[in-house]
Amino acid sequence: MKNYTITVNGNVYDVTVEENGSSSAPVAAPKAAPKAAPAAAPKAAPKTSAGAGSIEVKAGAAGKVFKIEANVGQSVKKGDAVVIIEAMKMEIPVVAPEDGTVASINVAVGDAIESGAVLATLN
Repeated sequence: MKNYTITVNGNVYDVTVEENGSSSAPVAAPKAAPKAAPAAAPKAAPKTSAGAGSIEVKAGAAGKVFKIEANVGQSVKKGDAVVIIEAMKMEIPVVAPEDGTVASINVAVGDAIESGAVLATLN
């Protein structure tokens, strides 16, 4: 018997694989109920201002926050990078959807984020 820990869509499973002497394939059976999945919502970073803006800057893909390019109070133009995420060893800039001023940064470097998560807001 061999024990493995497998992660599927963020859920962690402990499985035991039994090896038979016959020609049948190994059988995997769940050993325990799935462990609690990690939180999908990003943590609020300490860099937020008093009021969040009305324009949301959302992640286009799931990944990890690699770098924060803009600061609260900074003016940005449409297409300027606000946050850079890392997904599958690629750095993906998340850009401002329109001109504005950064009202809040809602993530910190190293945070795991889901696709569609609000990373920052603009006014």
